[in-house]
Amino acid sequence: MGIFKKTQTNTLTAAEVSALWLQYMGDSMAVCVYKYFLNIVENKEIKPILEDSLQLSESHLTKITEFLKSADFQIPIGFAENDVNMKAPRLFSDQFLLFYSYIMTIHGLTAYSLAITNTERQDIQNYFFECTVSSKELFQKIVELAKNQPKYASVPSIPSPHGAKFMESPGFISNLIGDKRPLNSAEISTLFFNSTKTGFIRSLSLAFSQVAELEEVRDFMLKNVKLAGKDAKSFDDILQEDHLPIPEKWDAEITESTVSPFSDKLIMFHAGFLVNAALTYYGASIGSSFRSDIILNYSRVFTHAMEAGALSYNLMVKHGWLEKQPEAIDRKSLAQGSEQ
Repeated sequence: MGIFKKTQTNTLTAAEVSALWLQYMGDSMAVCVYKYFLNIVENKEIKPILEDSLQLSESHLTKITEFLKSADFQIPIGFAENDVNMKAPRLFSDQFLLFYSYIMTIHGLTAYSLAITNTERQDIQNYFFECTVSSKELFQKIVELAKNQPKYASVPSIPSPHGAKFMESPGFISNLIGDKRPLNSAEISTLFFNSTKTGFIRSLSLAFSQVAELEEVRDFMLKNVKLAGKDAKSFDDILQEDHLPIPEKWDAEITESTVSPFSDKLIMFHAGFLVNAALTYYGASIGSSFRSDIILNYSRVFTHAMEAGALSYNLMVKHGWLEKQPEAIDRKSLAQGSEQ
């Protein structure tokens, strides 16, 4: 029967629980973030984007709660009113709020597509399909609006080739000694995309470093600023070697405020979420790159992200901020208990 054997209607697989649990955590964070954004936004075109983002996140929480309750799973604590300070002054420009929505909607679309392929129940599949459709519509609105913003940067264009061509040699050795072929379309796309996302991590970490309450959290964010900045520059350097444009940087869109809109718990969760997502994108990018210098660079930045991920994990565990996902039965503990 395999994975298609009959199960109870409300039973959830580990993959389904994981997808729902992680989305609940992310969307409860998003509700806090977008409520604060709506309190500071002034641009009348950007405000509806933020309203749509908040509405989607709130609707997701309602639906996920229904799924988990019907399967007798505990609802995550996630994030709530005590994790956001609505009275905090502006920390980000309106353009940054739109850019934030762009990046986070990309993350949502990626997560939904993965969740669909890992779920067996049709009602949960349909839910994630609905999430994909609504986020697709939001993403298109964001891109259309972003095109008219001063800091919008489009992925570089390349000329159309004249006829089909084939690689004449792998080129791995020559790449290492400096005789590099031009970047291909896949390499340009992933380098530009990863520079954009890693630059976003740097700017958001910079903002968080200004407002975090605990010194440990501020120190982590400053380290993240340094690592993410170095990694984004490494992508930019490769693009500029072929005289290609690089993404805009967003540090200037952070104000001088030192009053935190968010709890340190939310700030650390957000940082960990972005680092984990970066690991996924870096891993996929290695597979689509064929120049050894680019592969080596991805290996370096992957190591940096692993380091940041470990630091964030340890810090969250230390302060009791990392909520445990549902786990398999601990048979060893049960056996030890029965012996006593």
